[in-house]
Amino acid sequence: MEIATLYRLFQECQKISTDTRNILPGSIFFALRGATFNGNQFAEKALELGARLAIVDEPVPIVDERIEVVSNVLETLQNLARYHRDQLQIPVIGVTGTNGKTTTKELLQSVLSQKFNVYATKGNLNNHIGVPLSVLAIDSAIELAIIEMGANHIGEIAFLCGIAKPGLGLITNVGKAHLEGFGSFEGVKQAKGELYEWLEEHKGVLFLQGDNNHLLSMANNKTFKQIITYGLDKSNNISGELLSVNPVLNLGWSSIKAYGYDRQVVPTHLTGSYNLENVLAAVAVGLYFGLNPEEINRGITAYSPTNNRSQITQTEKNTVICDYYNANASSMWAALDNLESIHAEKKVSILGDMFELGEEAPTEHRRLIERIRGMKLYRKIFVGRNFFGQRQEEHDIEYYESLDAAKQALQEKPLENTTVLLKASRGMAFEGLLQYL
Repeated sequence: MEIATLYRLFQECQKISTDTRNILPGSIFFALRGATFNGNQFAEKALELGARLAIVDEPVPIVDERIEVVSNVLETLQNLARYHRDQLQIPVIGVTGTNGKTTTKELLQSVLSQKFNVYATKGNLNNHIGVPLSVLAIDSAIELAIIEMGANHIGEIAFLCGIAKPGLGLITNVGKAHLEGFGSFEGVKQAKGELYEWLEEHKGVLFLQGDNNHLLSMANNKTFKQIITYGLDKSNNISGELLSVNPVLNLGWSSIKAYGYDRQVVPTHLTGSYNLENVLAAVAVGLYFGLNPEEINRGITAYSPTNNRSQITQTEKNTVICDYYNANASSMWAALDNLESIHAEKKVSILGDMFELGEEAPTEHRRLIERIRGMKLYRKIFVGRNFFGQRQEEHDIEYYESLDAAKQALQEKPLENTTVLLKASRGMAFEGLLQYL
Protein backbone atom coordinates (compact mmCIF):
# COMPACT_ATOMS: atom_id res chain seq x y z
CA MET A 1 0.00 0.00 0.00
CA GLU A 2 1.32 3.43 -0.93
CA ILE A 3 1.80 5.88 1.94
CA ALA A 4 -0.57 8.34 0.26
CA THR A 5 -3.29 5.66 0.20
CA LEU A 6 -2.64 4.72 3.83
CA TYR A 7 -2.74 8.41 4.72
CA ARG A 8 -6.20 8.82 3.20
CA LEU A 9 -7.40 6.01 5.46
CA PHE A 10 -5.68 7.65 8.42
CA GLN A 11 -7.41 10.95 7.66
CA GLU A 12 -10.76 9.19 7.85
CA CYS A 13 -10.13 7.65 11.28
CA GLN A 14 -7.39 9.88 12.80
CA LYS A 15 -6.56 7.10 15.26
CA ILE A 16 -3.53 4.83 15.65
CA SER A 17 -3.25 1.78 17.93
CA THR A 18 -0.18 -0.30 18.75
CA ASP A 19 -1.45 -2.31 21.73
CA THR A 20 -4.56 -4.48 21.83
CA ARG A 21 -4.88 -3.82 25.55
CA ASN A 22 -6.13 -0.33 24.76
CA ILE A 23 -7.34 -0.60 21.19
CA LEU A 24 -9.20 2.38 19.74
CA PRO A 25 -12.32 1.40 17.77
CA GLY A 26 -11.95 2.37 14.14
CA SER A 27 -8.19 2.83 14.40
CA ILE A 28 -5.33 1.57 12.27
CA PHE A 29 -3.43 -1.08 14.22
CA PHE A 30 0.34 -1.19 13.68
CA ALA A 31 1.73 -4.58 14.65
CA LEU A 32 5.03 -3.40 16.12
CA ARG A 33 7.67 -5.83 17.31
CA GLY A 34 9.93 -5.55 20.34
CA ALA A 35 12.44 -7.60 22.30
CA THR A 36 9.70 -9.49 24.16
CA PHE A 37 6.61 -9.17 21.94
CA ASN A 38 5.46 -9.53 18.34
CA GLY A 39 2.47 -7.43 17.40
CA ASN A 40 1.81 -9.55 14.31
CA GLN A 41 0.47 -12.22 16.63
CA PHE A 42 -2.26 -9.83 17.80
CA ALA A 43 -3.48 -8.54 14.45
CA GLU A 44 -6.58 -10.76 14.46
CA LYS A 45 -7.46 -9.71 18.00
CA ALA A 46 -7.03 -6.04 17.08
CA LEU A 47 -9.61 -6.42 14.32
CA GLU A 48 -11.96 -8.29 16.67
CA LEU A 49 -11.69 -5.41 19.14
CA GLY A 50 -12.67 -2.87 16.51
CA ALA A 51 -9.57 -1.83 14.57
CA ARG A 52 -10.37 -0.82 11.01
CA LEU A 53 -7.10 -2.00 9.52
CA ALA A 54 -4.10 -4.02 10.75
CA ILE A 55 -0.62 -3.33 9.36
CA VAL A 56 1.63 -6.42 9.65
CA ASP A 57 5.01 -7.46 8.27
CA GLU A 58 4.80 -11.24 8.45
CA PRO A 59 2.14 -13.81 7.50
CA VAL A 60 -0.82 -14.09 9.88
CA PRO A 61 -3.07 -17.16 10.23
CA ILE A 62 -6.24 -15.51 8.83
CA VAL A 63 -7.33 -14.16 5.47
CA ASP A 64 -8.95 -10.76 5.87
CA GLU A 65 -9.04 -7.79 3.51
CA ARG A 66 -8.49 -5.57 6.55
CA ILE A 67 -4.96 -6.91 6.95
CA GLU A 68 -2.24 -5.09 5.02
CA VAL A 69 1.21 -6.71 4.72
CA VAL A 70 4.19 -4.33 4.48
CA SER A 71 7.93 -4.93 4.50
CA ASN A 72 8.43 -3.25 7.89
CA VAL A 73 5.67 -2.06 10.22
CA LEU A 74 7.83 0.41 12.16
CA GLU A 75 9.18 2.03 9.01
CA THR A 76 5.64 2.31 7.67
CA LEU A 77 4.54 4.06 10.87
CA GLN A 78 7.50 6.44 10.63
CA ASN A 79 6.84 7.16 6.95
CA LEU A 80 3.18 7.85 7.68
CA ALA A 81 4.23 10.32 10.39
CA ARG A 82 6.61 12.08 7.98
CA TYR A 83 3.83 12.34 5.40
CA HIS A 84 1.44 13.75 8.00
CA ARG A 85 4.03 16.24 9.20
CA ASP A 86 4.44 17.52 5.65
CA GLN A 87 0.74 18.38 5.59
CA LEU A 88 0.92 20.42 8.80
CA GLN A 89 1.31 24.18 8.47
CA ILE A 90 1.96 24.93 12.12
CA PRO A 91 5.06 25.78 14.19
CA VAL A 92 6.74 22.70 15.67
CA ILE A 93 9.19 23.13 18.56
CA GLY A 94 11.79 20.41 19.12
CA VAL A 95 13.05 19.88 22.67
CA THR A 96 15.94 17.66 23.72
CA GLY A 97 18.69 17.61 26.36
CA THR A 98 20.24 15.42 29.01
CA ASN A 99 18.16 16.74 31.90
CA GLY A 100 14.97 18.75 32.14
CA LYS A 101 13.54 18.17 28.67
CA THR A 102 10.21 16.76 29.90
CA THR A 103 9.77 19.49 32.52
CA THR A 104 10.67 22.12 29.93
CA LYS A 105 8.23 20.62 27.42
CA GLU A 106 5.45 20.73 29.99
CA LEU A 107 6.29 24.29 31.02
CA LEU A 108 6.20 25.32 27.36
CA GLN A 109 2.82 23.68 26.98
CA SER A 110 1.44 25.37 30.09
CA VAL A 111 2.66 28.79 28.94
CA LEU A 112 1.73 28.56 25.26
CA SER A 113 -1.69 27.11 26.10
CA GLN A 114 -2.60 30.51 27.52
CA LYS A 115 -2.93 31.71 23.91
CA PHE A 116 -2.85 28.71 21.55
CA ASN A 117 -4.35 25.26 21.13
CA VAL A 118 -1.15 23.30 21.85
CA TYR A 119 -0.19 19.67 21.41
CA ALA A 120 2.82 18.37 23.35
CA THR A 121 4.40 14.93 23.54
CA LYS A 122 2.48 12.77 26.01
CA GLY A 123 4.54 11.26 28.82
CA ASN A 124 7.89 10.07 27.53
CA LEU A 125 6.92 9.17 23.95
CA ASN A 126 10.17 10.66 22.71
CA ASN A 127 11.92 7.84 20.81
CA HIS A 128 11.79 6.26 17.34
CA ILE A 129 8.28 4.95 18.09
CA GLY A 130 7.00 7.71 20.37
CA VAL A 131 7.88 10.63 18.08
CA PRO A 132 5.95 9.23 15.09
CA LEU A 133 2.96 8.54 17.37
CA SER A 134 3.21 12.08 18.73
CA VAL A 135 3.30 13.62 15.25
CA LEU A 136 0.33 11.53 14.15
CA ALA A 137 -1.63 12.74 17.19
CA ILE A 138 -1.55 16.33 15.90
CA ASP A 139 -4.96 17.07 14.38
CA SER A 140 -6.33 20.03 12.43
CA ALA A 141 -7.40 21.86 15.59
CA ILE A 142 -3.82 22.17 16.86
CA GLU A 143 -2.12 25.54 16.34
CA LEU A 144 1.33 24.72 17.72
CA ALA A 145 3.16 21.52 18.65
CA ILE A 146 5.99 20.69 21.05
CA ILE A 147 7.83 17.46 20.32
CA GLU A 148 10.24 16.02 22.88
CA MET A 149 13.11 14.01 21.46
CA GLY A 150 15.26 11.61 23.47
CA ALA A 151 18.33 9.68 22.41
CA ASN A 152 20.72 7.02 23.65
CA HIS A 153 22.96 6.83 20.60
CA ILE A 154 24.47 9.12 17.99
CA GLY A 155 22.25 9.75 14.99
CA GLU A 156 18.94 9.34 16.82
CA ILE A 157 18.12 13.05 17.19
CA ALA A 158 18.88 13.62 13.51
CA PHE A 159 16.53 10.75 12.64
CA LEU A 160 13.76 12.10 14.89
CA CYS A 161 14.18 15.60 13.45
CA GLY A 162 13.55 14.06 10.03
CA ILE A 163 10.14 12.93 11.32
CA ALA A 164 9.09 15.89 13.50
CA LYS A 165 10.80 18.51 11.29
CA PRO A 166 10.95 21.26 13.94
CA GLY A 167 11.26 24.86 12.83
CA LEU A 168 12.23 25.96 16.33
CA GLY A 169 14.11 24.18 19.06
CA LEU A 170 16.19 24.09 22.19
CA ILE A 171 18.60 21.84 24.02
CA THR A 172 18.12 22.13 27.78
CA ASN A 173 21.67 21.02 28.63
CA VAL A 174 24.20 18.26 28.03
CA GLY A 175 25.52 15.93 30.72
CA LYS A 176 26.76 12.44 31.48
CA ALA A 177 23.89 10.12 30.60
CA HIS A 178 23.49 7.03 28.37
CA LEU A 179 27.27 6.81 28.13
CA GLU A 180 26.95 3.17 27.10
CA GLY A 181 25.36 4.34 23.86
CA PHE A 182 27.16 7.64 23.35
CA GLY A 183 30.60 6.40 24.36
CA SER A 184 31.68 9.64 26.05
CA PHE A 185 30.55 13.10 27.05
CA GLU A 186 31.73 14.34 23.64
CA GLY A 187 29.43 11.74 22.14
CA VAL A 188 26.54 13.20 24.16
CA LYS A 189 27.30 16.67 22.78
CA GLN A 190 27.53 15.36 19.24
CA ALA A 191 24.21 13.54 19.54
CA LYS A 192 22.25 16.38 21.13
CA GLY A 193 23.88 18.86 18.76
CA GLU A 194 22.12 17.16 15.86
CA LEU A 195 19.13 19.38 16.70
CA TYR A 196 21.30 22.47 16.11
CA GLU A 197 22.47 21.01 12.80
CA TRP A 198 18.87 20.44 11.71
CA LEU A 199 17.82 23.97 12.68
CA GLU A 200 20.80 25.47 10.88
CA GLU A 201 20.14 23.49 7.72
CA HIS A 202 16.43 24.43 7.74
CA LYS A 203 16.90 28.07 8.81
CA GLY A 204 15.18 27.53 12.14
CA VAL A 205 14.87 29.54 15.34
CA LEU A 206 17.13 28.57 18.25
CA PHE A 207 16.39 29.19 21.93
CA LEU A 208 19.79 29.07 23.64
CA GLN A 209 20.78 28.88 27.30
CA GLY A 210 23.31 31.68 26.99
CA ASP A 211 25.19 30.88 30.21
CA ASN A 212 25.97 27.28 29.20
CA ASN A 213 29.44 27.12 27.67
CA HIS A 214 28.84 23.65 26.21
CA LEU A 215 25.72 24.80 24.38
CA LEU A 216 27.40 28.03 23.28
CA SER A 217 30.30 26.11 21.75
CA MET A 218 27.90 23.70 20.05
CA ALA A 219 26.01 26.60 18.45
CA ASN A 220 29.17 28.53 17.59
CA ASN A 221 29.82 29.10 13.87
CA LYS A 222 26.29 27.99 13.02
CA THR A 223 23.78 30.29 11.34
CA PHE A 224 20.13 30.29 12.33
CA LYS A 225 17.13 32.35 11.31
CA GLN A 226 17.17 33.79 14.85
CA ILE A 227 18.82 33.07 18.20
CA ILE A 228 17.03 34.01 21.42
CA THR A 229 19.14 33.63 24.55
CA TYR A 230 18.05 33.12 28.13
CA GLY A 231 19.90 32.66 31.40
CA LEU A 232 21.04 34.41 34.57
CA ASP A 233 23.46 36.78 32.89
CA LYS A 234 21.99 40.19 32.08
CA SER A 235 23.41 40.00 28.56
CA ASN A 236 20.82 37.38 27.59
CA ASN A 237 17.63 38.38 25.78
CA ILE A 238 15.73 37.03 28.78
CA SER A 239 17.51 37.11 32.12
CA GLY A 240 16.41 35.58 35.39
CA GLU A 241 17.23 35.54 39.07
CA LEU A 242 16.69 32.97 41.78
CA LEU A 243 14.66 34.52 44.61
CA SER A 244 14.12 31.46 46.80
CA VAL A 245 13.84 27.68 46.73
CA ASN A 246 12.49 26.54 50.04
CA PRO A 247 11.52 24.02 48.85
CA VAL A 248 9.61 25.48 45.86
CA LEU A 249 11.25 27.74 43.31
CA ASN A 250 10.44 31.45 43.15
CA LEU A 251 12.13 33.55 40.52
CA GLY A 252 12.30 36.86 38.76
CA TRP A 253 12.76 37.50 35.05
CA SER A 254 13.10 40.49 32.76
CA SER A 255 13.57 41.25 29.08
CA ILE A 256 14.01 44.98 28.77
CA LYS A 257 16.23 45.22 25.68
CA ALA A 258 14.63 42.44 23.65
CA TYR A 259 10.96 42.82 24.55
CA GLY A 260 10.66 45.86 26.82
CA TYR A 261 9.44 44.01 29.90
CA ASP A 262 10.82 44.96 33.31
CA ARG A 263 11.27 42.63 36.27
CA GLN A 264 8.55 40.03 36.80
CA VAL A 265 8.26 37.92 39.97
CA VAL A 266 6.83 34.42 39.54
CA PRO A 267 6.09 31.66 42.07
CA THR A 268 6.19 28.05 40.88
CA HIS A 269 5.23 24.58 42.09
CA LEU A 270 8.64 23.21 41.12
CA THR A 271 11.51 22.42 43.41
CA GLY A 272 15.13 22.79 42.41
CA SER A 273 17.20 25.81 41.50
CA TYR A 274 18.19 23.82 38.40
CA ASN A 275 14.64 24.38 37.11
CA LEU A 276 15.23 28.12 36.84
CA GLU A 277 16.71 27.75 33.36
CA ASN A 278 13.79 25.51 32.31
CA VAL A 279 11.33 28.21 33.38
CA LEU A 280 13.35 30.87 31.54
CA ALA A 281 13.20 28.73 28.41
CA ALA A 282 9.40 28.80 28.67
CA VAL A 283 9.53 32.59 29.12
CA ALA A 284 11.72 32.93 26.02
CA VAL A 285 9.42 30.80 23.87
CA GLY A 286 6.33 32.56 25.20
CA LEU A 287 7.71 35.99 24.39
CA TYR A 288 8.71 34.85 20.90
CA PHE A 289 5.12 33.76 20.22
CA GLY A 290 3.70 37.08 21.40
CA LEU A 291 2.43 36.26 24.88
CA ASN A 292 2.46 39.09 27.41
CA PRO A 293 4.02 38.78 30.89
CA GLU A 294 0.67 38.12 32.56
CA GLU A 295 -0.04 35.17 30.26
CA ILE A 296 3.48 33.78 30.65
CA ASN A 297 3.49 34.09 34.43
CA ARG A 298 0.05 32.51 34.67
CA GLY A 299 1.23 29.52 32.64
CA ILE A 300 4.34 29.06 34.76
CA THR A 301 2.44 29.27 38.04
CA ALA A 302 -0.26 26.92 36.78
CA TYR A 303 2.19 24.11 36.08
CA SER A 304 2.46 21.50 38.83
CA PRO A 305 4.60 18.40 38.18
CA THR A 306 2.92 15.05 38.67
CA ASN A 307 5.49 12.78 37.05
CA ASN A 308 8.07 12.28 39.83
CA ARG A 309 10.32 14.94 38.33
CA SER A 310 11.06 17.78 40.76
CA GLN A 311 7.80 16.92 42.50
CA ILE A 312 7.17 17.75 46.15
CA THR A 313 4.99 15.32 48.08
CA GLN A 314 3.78 15.97 51.60
CA THR A 315 3.34 12.70 53.46
CA GLU A 316 1.88 12.42 56.94
CA LYS A 317 5.37 12.70 58.44
CA ASN A 318 7.75 14.27 55.93
CA THR A 319 8.32 16.55 52.96
CA VAL A 320 9.58 14.37 50.11
CA ILE A 321 11.25 15.60 46.94
CA CYS A 322 10.21 12.91 44.45
CA ASP A 323 12.76 13.04 41.64
CA TYR A 324 13.12 9.39 40.76
CA TYR A 325 11.77 9.22 37.23
CA ASN A 326 15.36 9.10 36.05
CA ALA A 327 18.90 9.97 37.11
CA ASN A 328 22.37 10.51 35.74
CA ALA A 329 25.56 12.01 37.09
CA SER A 330 24.74 15.65 36.29
CA SER A 331 21.13 15.51 37.51
CA MET A 332 22.24 13.83 40.76
CA TRP A 333 24.68 16.64 41.48
CA ALA A 334 22.05 19.27 40.69
CA ALA A 335 19.58 17.58 43.05
CA LEU A 336 22.15 17.56 45.85
CA ASP A 337 22.98 21.23 45.26
CA ASN A 338 19.30 21.98 45.58
CA LEU A 339 18.97 19.94 48.78
CA GLU A 340 21.83 21.93 50.29
CA SER A 341 20.12 25.22 49.46
CA ILE A 342 16.85 24.28 51.16
CA HIS A 343 16.36 25.58 54.69
CA ALA A 344 15.12 22.69 56.81
CA GLU A 345 15.90 21.47 60.31
CA LYS A 346 16.50 17.88 59.15
CA LYS A 347 17.46 16.81 55.64
CA VAL A 348 18.02 13.31 54.32
CA SER A 349 19.29 12.07 50.97
CA ILE A 350 18.25 8.67 49.65
CA LEU A 351 20.06 8.04 46.38
CA GLY A 352 19.75 4.98 44.18
CA ASP A 353 21.90 3.55 41.42
CA MET A 354 22.35 5.32 38.09
CA PHE A 355 22.04 3.11 35.00
CA GLU A 356 23.53 3.18 31.48
CA LEU A 357 26.83 4.78 32.51
CA GLY A 358 28.96 2.05 31.01
CA GLU A 359 32.60 2.03 32.09
CA GLU A 360 32.06 5.32 33.93
CA ALA A 361 29.62 3.77 36.41
CA PRO A 362 32.11 3.03 39.25
CA THR A 363 33.73 6.46 38.94
CA GLU A 364 30.47 8.41 38.89
CA HIS A 365 28.96 6.51 41.82
CA ARG A 366 32.16 7.00 43.81
CA ARG A 367 32.14 10.75 43.04
CA LEU A 368 28.64 11.04 44.44
CA ILE A 369 29.64 9.27 47.64
CA GLU A 370 32.55 11.69 48.04
CA ARG A 371 30.16 14.59 47.40
CA ILE A 372 27.79 13.36 50.12
CA ARG A 373 30.57 13.01 52.66
CA GLY A 374 30.95 16.77 52.81
CA MET A 375 27.24 17.50 53.27
CA LYS A 376 25.51 18.18 56.58
CA LEU A 377 22.58 15.78 56.48
CA TYR A 378 20.60 13.98 59.15
CA ARG A 379 20.96 10.69 57.24
CA LYS A 380 22.84 9.74 54.07
CA ILE A 381 21.45 6.63 52.40
CA PHE A 382 22.61 4.84 49.24
CA VAL A 383 20.63 2.03 47.61
CA GLY A 384 21.66 -0.38 44.86
CA ARG A 385 24.49 -2.65 43.79
CA ASN A 386 26.63 0.10 42.26
CA PHE A 387 26.65 2.20 45.41
CA PHE A 388 26.90 -0.87 47.64
CA GLY A 389 30.00 -1.98 45.75
CA GLN A 390 31.69 1.31 46.72
CA ARG A 391 30.82 1.11 50.43
CA GLN A 392 33.32 1.79 53.19
CA GLU A 393 33.05 1.58 56.95
CA GLU A 394 31.50 4.97 57.69
CA HIS A 395 29.40 5.77 60.73
CA ASP A 396 27.26 8.39 59.02
CA ILE A 397 26.57 6.76 55.63
CA GLU A 398 24.17 3.86 55.10
CA TYR A 399 24.51 1.44 52.18
CA TYR A 400 21.79 -1.01 51.14
CA GLU A 401 22.24 -3.41 48.26
CA SER A 402 18.53 -3.76 47.53
CA LEU A 403 15.33 -1.75 47.76
CA ASP A 404 13.92 -4.24 50.24
CA ALA A 405 16.88 -3.70 52.54
CA ALA A 406 16.33 0.05 52.40
CA LYS A 407 12.63 -0.39 53.16
CA GLN A 408 13.48 -2.45 56.22
CA ALA A 409 15.94 0.19 57.43
CA LEU A 410 13.32 2.93 57.09
CA GLN A 411 10.83 0.78 59.00
CA GLU A 412 13.26 0.08 61.81
CA LYS A 413 14.41 3.69 62.02
CA PRO A 414 11.57 5.82 60.64
CA LEU A 415 11.92 9.44 59.55
CA GLU A 416 9.72 12.25 60.87
CA ASN A 417 9.60 16.03 60.28
CA THR A 418 12.29 15.66 57.63
CA THR A 419 12.91 16.93 54.11
CA VAL A 420 13.85 13.85 52.08
CA LEU A 421 15.38 13.70 48.61
CA LEU A 422 14.49 10.54 46.67
CA LYS A 423 16.62 10.32 43.52
CA ALA A 424 17.49 7.30 41.37
CA SER A 425 17.28 5.84 37.90
CA ARG A 426 13.82 4.66 36.94
CA GLY A 427 14.82 1.00 37.13
CA MET A 428 15.38 1.29 40.88
CA ALA A 429 11.60 1.65 41.41
CA PHE A 430 12.03 4.26 44.15
CA GLU A 431 8.29 4.87 44.27
CA GLY A 432 8.29 1.82 46.53
CA LEU A 433 10.04 3.83 49.25
CA LEU A 434 7.45 6.58 49.45
CA GLN A 435 5.07 4.58 51.65
CA TYR A 436 7.86 4.24 54.25
CA LEU A 437 8.29 8.01 54.47
